[in-house]
Amino acid sequence: MTSPEEQTPPVMEIPEDRHYMRFSRLNRLLHVLMIVSFISLALTGMSLKFSYTTWAAVMSRFFGGFESAGYVHRFAAAVMIGVFITHIVDLFRRKKQDGVSWRGFIFGKNSMMFNKKDLQDLIASVKWFIGKGERPPYSRWTYWEKFDYFAVFWGMMVIGSTGLTLWFPELFTNVFPGWMINVASIIHSDEALLAVGFIFTVHFFNTHLRPEKFPMDTVIFTGRMSVEELAEDKPAEFAELVESGNLEKNLVEAYPPIVIRAIRFFGWTAVALGLGMVGLIIYGMVFAYR
Repeated sequence: MTSPEEQTPPVMEIPEDRHYMRFSRLNRLLHVLMIVSFISLALTGMSLKFSYTTWAAVMSRFFGGFESAGYVHRFAAAVMIGVFITHIVDLFRRKKQDGVSWRGFIFGKNSMMFNKKDLQDLIASVKWFIGKGERPPYSRWTYWEKFDYFAVFWGMMVIGSTGLTLWFPELFTNVFPGWMINVASIIHSDEALLAVGFIFTVHFFNTHLRPEKFPMDTVIFTGRMSVEELAEDKPAEFAELVESGNLEKNLVEAYPPIVIRAIRFFGWTAVALGLGMVGLIIYGMVFAYR
């Protein structure tokens, strides 16, 4: 009996300047806006949370002071909310375009919803990590990509709702008691700290710093990946595309090197800011936390 890897079709002879289109222009734009807004929220929010530290005071001056940092924070939050709403609207558009039921759209084979294969891949991945098995044949979405995706929904519900409560306290206290403002402040601050720590460590490692992607995975920015990379990284998806005859239909021209360099510069700037922020947070919590 052959393994999944042995069943994977060989990589076809495709010119190097032809790449597989994985993400649409809207997906890439929304992700870039999310990166910029999230980093802005992290820098301004953590400078306010650790305002008693020297590094936070220095950082706030970059934004024009703590009050101006608050304005930038709220503007970035509005951008983030806009990105989230746009994505939800696009989901409705795609469901209508696919002509499937909501059940089929949410629980379909290539949806972002967790399924049995994710559990199988997780178990197989653990065995692979400790040298007890082969690398599992990942499909279009891996279990960690799905986790990252739904983490945004959690963040919007928890951090977003409490942030709006703090932004418009008079409005919300018409419905909720005044002490809810204090609760919202604690939840917003601590959940934001958790989100920043996770995104700038676990997410950055999974997308850019793991060996097979180091030093930078540019697919979310370009929307494109080589066929060889697709076959190696997502063998189950590659096999499905080949068998269905849809691989060549989704091939596009690769971006020129100068564009890739600009994208890498943007990506590494984001990674550097994120990892630097983690270092400052650790310093603030270990040596100056109040």
